[in-house]
Amino acid sequence: MSLQSMTGFARAGADHNGAAIAWEIKSVNGKGVDARLRLPPGFERLEQATRQAIQKRFSRGNIQASLAVQRDGLAVQPVVNEDFLKDLAGLAKRLEEQFGVAPATADGLLALRGVLEMPEALESEEERARLDKSILCVLDEALAGLEKARLAEGTALGLVLGAHLDRIEALTLAAEADPSRDPAVIRARIAEQVRLLMEPGTGLDETRLHMEAAFLATKADIREEIDRLKTHVASGRNLLAGGGAIGRKLDFLSQEFNRESNTLCSKSNAAPVTAIGLELKAVVDQFREQVQNLE
Repeated sequence: MSLQSMTGFARAGADHNGAAIAWEIKSVNGKGVDARLRLPPGFERLEQATRQAIQKRFSRGNIQASLAVQRDGLAVQPVVNEDFLKDLAGLAKRLEEQFGVAPATADGLLALRGVLEMPEALESEEERARLDKSILCVLDEALAGLEKARLAEGTALGLVLGAHLDRIEALTLAAEADPSRDPAVIRARIAEQVRLLMEPGTGLDETRLHMEAAFLATKADIREEIDRLKTHVASGRNLLAGGGAIGRKLDFLSQEFNRESNTLCSKSNAAPVTAIGLELKAVVDQFREQVQNLE
């Protein structure tokens, strides 16, 4: 399966018996599927079918879908509910006089639900059903275009994430191979520190001091962190190779990377390893930032 980004844009249109149908759909990051629809007056009946089509194709992303339908003839021109409009205008005028609110505008009143009505009585059920079918077909075309755009960006993201994993692995191997981790070097460093502390006049207990030195040496060992980082790199590559909706899994993996890099820095007893740990943290942050874009 291919990787899919959560960002993309698509547009599709068609003509149906003099009606120009156009869908515009864009998608951005989201924890789940959140569809926000903009349908013309009289087409609210398509809301459920539109949401189902979106949820069937995508598992994550904030998706905005806008439908435009332009048709020739009086049968499809909106009709103003003048009685309702007068009531709203009167109410707006009273609010202005009594409470000092801003005066209502014509476009604001006309935008309220129920002021503009579609003359549905002039359109037969059969004609409406055929039009709805065409609209949903165009929607499917637009969703296919959005999916294609998200897949293209997902492929590019996969390459970026793969490069980040390569860099994480390289830094892990560099920390593993750093001379400061050589047991002989560690012993020499601790021995020198113990020698300084055991100079005449310090009054320190030699046995206790050697025990503390051994404890610190064990605590400073980053073998476990290196092993876990290697395992996480392998897991990340397997996820990228498998594809599909892996965004949440990779986000969890990035948290594990961050935890290990923090521990490596805190355990480090040499400047080169600390520098590697800090660079590792920076790469992990970049990895996690890019992961947020994946489905």
